[in-house]
Amino acid sequence: MTDSPQQRYEISSDPARLDPARIHHWLSTDAYWALGRTREKQDLAIAGSLNFGAYDTISGEQVGYARVVTDHVTFAWLCDVYVDRSARGHGLGTRLAAAVRDHLAPTGLRRLTLATDDAHGVYEKVGFKPLGSPEKWMYLRLDAVGSV
Repeated sequence: MTDSPQQRYEISSDPARLDPARIHHWLSTDAYWALGRTREKQDLAIAGSLNFGAYDTISGEQVGYARVVTDHVTFAWLCDVYVDRSARGHGLGTRLAAAVRDHLAPTGLRRLTLATDDAHGVYEKVGFKPLGSPEKWMYLRLDAVGSV
């Protein structure tokens, strides 16, 4: 009998369980938003964030990752959500997003934001919606700004 995906994979926010080399490989070689990201930058991003890993309960190997940039009080941004190709199709992306939502809900944060080109359906399953007033949002590409 095969374990259900709920039993086969567990999600943890324990930073000691993360596999930074694996995370870097996934993101820098297979994630359109992070292609070419250096290991140094990825390690700094991990160190400055709230991180979630998805783990195979049989092998113990990390099979997924999600990172949250947050002050735990007023702001949170979900990013770098990735599921290893071998573990896709079991709802792990949705489970990672739900774990982040459930972890942050008691903090009193009003909003958790994210950006995606192609996974809207994954996030809609846990309550994410398109921005109601996108014209209010702005951004600045710091890599495009010359030295001041």
